[in-house]
Amino acid sequence: MNRSRPIRLVLVDDHEVVRIGLCAVLDLTPGMKVVGQGGRMEEAKQLCYRLKPDLVLLDIRLPDGSGVDAARMILSNCPKTRVLFLTSFADDHTVIEAVLSGAQGYILKDIASDALIRAIRTVASGEALIDPRLTKHTQEWLRKVYSELGQSKRSLLTPQEQRLLPLVAKGLTNKEIAHDLRLSEKTIKNYLANVYSKLNIGRRSQIAAIYAGSFKGSDALSPSRLTELIKPDRERTTSHVHSC
Repeated sequence: MNRSRPIRLVLVDDHEVVRIGLCAVLDLTPGMKVVGQGGRMEEAKQLCYRLKPDLVLLDIRLPDGSGVDAARMILSNCPKTRVLFLTSFADDHTVIEAVLSGAQGYILKDIASDALIRAIRTVASGEALIDPRLTKHTQEWLRKVYSELGQSKRSLLTPQEQRLLPLVAKGLTNKEIAHDLRLSEKTIKNYLANVYSKLNIGRRSQIAAIYAGSFKGSDALSPSRLTELIKPDRERTTSHVHSC
């Protein structure tokens, strides 16, 4: 992805030394600029709401709350901002919570600096990324979670609305779906609005996850497919800014 400006980053970690180290690496990296940093969940939200960064590098555990909750609120209010978790927590439950929040990436703090830079560029470009060490251990649990979501929620949709699911899961745009189903683009938008409302979701990637989970025994949640499920949509004041 070609960029005419640097990737604008917000760093959120409750350890100041970690933030200083990240700033030192990232501000010296061509094409990246740290525009804000903080150590608490509330700071993460306010910084992102105000600065609208391209990417927030976010820890899971923060003194005043969960990074997962922060991610949900940030993605809801700043749809163009991407979330990349950088944390030391590698347990299955935490990883799954992060994936279900809609975050686009999850990596561990023992990552090398050059790999971190590649991860940031990957997620900022619109791709998704999960540390392969985590994918191996969480794949079966994710399969179970998505299967339960798919079976229970898909039944809420009308047959016409269900027709959209495989097409959205393929990554088709509204215009392409309208062409395939021989319907107007406006009709597709209305159907999708109904799907979002009934399933209480707000991202096309979540539709893909529910569709994949509808098929028990499939390989829909293989490691390569897992990264596709959290891929971001193709169409979609008490804190202070700290200079690094």
